Amino acid sequence: IIDGVTTTAKVAHMRLCHSRMFYVRAYPRESQEMVFDAHDRAFAFFGGACQRGIYDNMKTAVDAIFVGRERRYNRRFQQMCGHYLVEPVACTPASGWEKGQVENQVGLVRERFFTPRLRFKSYAELNAWLEDRCLAHARRAAHPERKDRTVWEVFEEADRPALIAYRGRFDGFHALPASVSKTLLVRFDYNKYSVHAKAAGRPVDVHAYADRIVIRQDGEVVAEHVRRFGRDQTIYDPWHYLPVLERKPGALRNGAPFKALVLPPALTRIRARLAGTSGGDRQMVSLLVAAHERSVEAVEAACAEALAAGLRSADAILDILSRQDSEAPADPVTP
Repeated sequence: IIDGVTTTAKVAHMRLCHSRMFYVRAYPRESQEMVFDAHDRAFAFFGGACQRGIYDNMKTAVDAIFVGRERRYNRRFQQMCGHYLVEPVACTPASGWEKGQVENQVGLVRERFFTPRLRFKSYAELNAWLEDRCLAHARRAAHPERKDRTVWEVFEEADRPALIAYRGRFDGFHALPASVSKTLLVRFDYNKYSVHAKAAGRPVDVHAYADRIVIRQDGEVVAEHVRRFGRDQTIYDPWHYLPVLERKPGALRNGAPFKALVLPPALTRIRARLAGTSGGDRQMVSLLVAAHERSVEAVEAACAEALAAGLRSADAILDILSRQDSEAPADPVTP
């Protein structure tokens, strides 16, 4: 149960055949970017990668099955294997005994980790708990062949030294082309995500990761969001719409992207004082532009100083900001 909702989770299983050390991680989907993320998390957990990986014939990895063990792996899966220096080996279809360790592991994890039904606020919390359970099991369980040693001890003695050094994260995204709507939204996986106003009118590429969405146009990032897995959700970043606000400052009051705009305390007080005054929306937009160009922290400090002096106009706050810039110490000159 994730955040109060009964959820079907897809669980990735990785196992080192000699020591029986294993790693499991839960995901909302069984898509390729989840497979990439599971590899990276497992290899980081183990402290290195295997020289050879035994896989069933999952669609996220295999494009075509030929006679015997010959396979045509898809391009992105091959890139991932090349990054970690893993040689993929495929199982024979309908021959579960060829990966019997993982087949048995699925039942063990379902019985010991997922029974009774788990309750967590998020997948991140669930996966942190699962990682702890993997370590606890390894340190407690006896190795099936070396009865005097635990799984963890055999892993430390034999498997860990033989692993290929962890090479860092593979850029494991799934890419899809998309168009930008008139309201600066891109549809992906049943949801809509906002992009920067400069991306309007031209196609973009959606790079979907296991936990986030990165949207690029001509190689430049025009949006990045935490990935959502529900349906019919619209995810806004209010800062994407700043150029629109400069043309239509009245949208700040009623525009959908700005309903969830969260500002620090002093800026929030200034916004409340400017609301309803003549030109108040335009003044507030000028402060938001300054926050975007410089930093929210700098504008917040200027707002706090203005409030302490009984000032509330954008011009006064921008003057304070300019003075703070001029008073900033110059970088030392290197002789």
